[in-house]
Amino acid sequence: MTDEIPITALKGLTDQEVEERVQQGFVNHTNNQTGKSVKEIIMSNLLTYFNLIFFIIAILLIYVGSYRNLTFLPIIIGNIMIGIVQELRAKQILDKMNIVNAPHSLVLRNGAQQQIVSEDLVKDDIILLSAGNQICADAVVIEGKVQVNEALLTGEADEIEKVSENKLLSGSFVVSGQCYAKLEHVGDDSYISKLTAEAKIAGSGEQSEMIRSINQLVKWIGIIIIPIGALLFYQGYFLSQETMQKSIISMVAALIGMIPEGLYLLTTIALALSTMRLAKRNILLHDMKSIETLARVDVLCVDKTGTITETRMQVEEFLPSQTYHGILNTEEELTQLFVDYSFAIQDDNATIHAIKEYTKTFGKNKETRIPLTITPFTSTTKYSGVVFKEGSFILGAPEFVMREDYELIVPEIGSYIKTGHRVLVLGKYEGDDIASELTKKVIPLGFVILSNPIRKNAKETFSYFKEQGVTVKVISGDNPETVSEVARCAGIDNAHKFIDASTLDTESKLVSALEEYTVFGRVTPKQKQKLVQALQKNGHTVAMTGDGVNDILAMKDADCSVAMASGSEAATQAAQVVLLDSDFAHMPDVVLEGRQVVNNVQRSAVLFLVKNIFSLLLSLFSVVFMFTYPLEPSQISLISMFTIGIPGFLLAMEPNKKRIEGHFLKNVMIKALPAGLTDVLAVGALVFCGEVFSLPKNDIATASTLLLAVVGFIILTKISAPFNRIKYGIIIINILGLAFCGIFLHRLYAISEMSKVCIVLLIVFSFAAESLFRYLSLGIETLDSFFLKVIHKKNDINK
Repeated sequence: MTDEIPITALKGLTDQEVEERVQQGFVNHTNNQTGKSVKEIIMSNLLTYFNLIFFIIAILLIYVGSYRNLTFLPIIIGNIMIGIVQELRAKQILDKMNIVNAPHSLVLRNGAQQQIVSEDLVKDDIILLSAGNQICADAVVIEGKVQVNEALLTGEADEIEKVSENKLLSGSFVVSGQCYAKLEHVGDDSYISKLTAEAKIAGSGEQSEMIRSINQLVKWIGIIIIPIGALLFYQGYFLSQETMQKSIISMVAALIGMIPEGLYLLTTIALALSTMRLAKRNILLHDMKSIETLARVDVLCVDKTGTITETRMQVEEFLPSQTYHGILNTEEELTQLFVDYSFAIQDDNATIHAIKEYTKTFGKNKETRIPLTITPFTSTTKYSGVVFKEGSFILGAPEFVMREDYELIVPEIGSYIKTGHRVLVLGKYEGDDIASELTKKVIPLGFVILSNPIRKNAKETFSYFKEQGVTVKVISGDNPETVSEVARCAGIDNAHKFIDASTLDTESKLVSALEEYTVFGRVTPKQKQKLVQALQKNGHTVAMTGDGVNDILAMKDADCSVAMASGSEAATQAAQVVLLDSDFAHMPDVVLEGRQVVNNVQRSAVLFLVKNIFSLLLSLFSVVFMFTYPLEPSQISLISMFTIGIPGFLLAMEPNKKRIEGHFLKNVMIKALPAGLTDVLAVGALVFCGEVFSLPKNDIATASTLLLAVVGFIILTKISAPFNRIKYGIIIINILGLAFCGIFLHRLYAISEMSKVCIVLLIVFSFAAESLFRYLSLGIETLDSFFLKVIHKKNDINK
């Protein structure tokens, strides 16, 4: 039992009582899991809208006896199996990491204190709560006193004092103090579990632009394929008087061409593989999609302690103030007061740990004063206090403790602040009530000089973010000059531009300061949150890193939150990304993984969308101009396999460090539209010429298939640039694969011999397609640039 843990007469539950509650189901286990269960993974891959469409399509093809056109089924089954296996592998790894990072609680059982996983707690357990702990179940205070922040539940950032018989809500966190609490509602009966269940029912907005864009694509395609399919069948069977078999085959070919069957799967696998790669580097993702968000970040807000610096702190020296005489007679008495203060204070943070470690070096200087009342440290007041018989004493940040007298002590501590040291003042308060706002004078007695080593790889990490155009803002509760010096040593750009956030007392001041300053000192937790919100309002994508309870509000509002595992439990549970080894140097790894996922999925999405655009437009033309859709399902499957599916998946696995630019859907459409239009115009012209020259429909179908392959490899070549051996290999392998299937499996894929006229048309339209694609690409890119200039001009005028 450490010095911080108060002695208590409480015994807690016995093993028998615990077992009884386990049997009754009163265990702190919830069903509100952040990730999918095994059943949910299997069902989400198996029972999808498009799988239902494929099932109906398969039944229709079997009904008309077109078994050859069932070639898409092995691909669909393979997609389902790969998706399930990869998600299960990612879940297995994440579950293991979550166990390591699971919240723990100090519980009293059989009269002894033990640490167990919070999920193993039962109703009526007595737990010890201290600063940094997240309250894991609804409880009632039975001994002690704590300051609790319920902002994550209520939105109110005020710290609420909880004393004996006060209720504690699960999901809130302890800011300061210590108490013993008895659990009343655990597991699914707790407040936070019910709130989470309601949130799941209500749903939430998708934070990932990539997933949101893909969901929109899938949604609209899912809506339009049914009426288009019905129109195609009606046009073929009733208007063009085709056979039932031919009408169904044509309709199925068009529908298969419109369904992006592998795109969502590709995204899921890419995210799952990235999650597994990051796990090997001790990076835990509470939300897989957060890697994309972090890759898009353009402002990174960092706390000083635990992020720029290491988590450990140490006291360099305890320096007597020039004014301690008159309060205490000798320096020895002052040192003893400092020792007594450290014995009395019960805060659980790096600063107090360093102070307690330092006072141990005084050996025989045991505690001589008995504290009458104790006021724990909070990040809002930035001081703690102890009342002894001799008076009230305060330890905290000089600016907050001394207030208007701060300038009087600057000559004594200024040199330490300028060299990046953290300075606390120990003073005597001339008032009686230190628990409320300080109104009386504080006489400085001594100064605690602390050092916090800068992380060895801090310079390299911040240099990386500078190269990537990411602006770094340092937001800390420490003295702004101290933070500025630490930031300068860490290589942060414009570290000399610092400001004391206590002077930013209005919203407008805070917003304008964001444009001018890099370092913000003496920031309260609520101000951190407001700074993040202000940056977001200005159109920035913001990441927030932290390790303490004072960072949680800002982390929850940030687009992406990153926590150090060595920090407070509440912070690690609130964050989307947790650095399990607390090494900030891993941040570039997460960014690069995000870039690989977004850039590669974006590139592969172009391939999928080309087929969708072509098939949709050709279906509409078929209905309008009264001609039968020229391709068969097996031919669409062949093209999809070698110009979309296989190259798309292989390219998605390639390392890609390119910066993410623009919006996902827009980027995909700009690159896919020229190829899709080229396919439609080229195949439409080929069908028209086939009618003019009275060519057999099988010849036109085969020529159309090969023409689509040519355009497919043209777009594949364009999006693969710049080339390397792997990309050359991917293209060559897929060309050979297509040739092999066309020659040796031609019956399966409905590839027939063509007449000489048809071969000539194929060659002519292939060359024409290359030129058409080139000019369409240039035209669409020119239009995009023109509209961007118009938008920028309007924005400049509005400013």
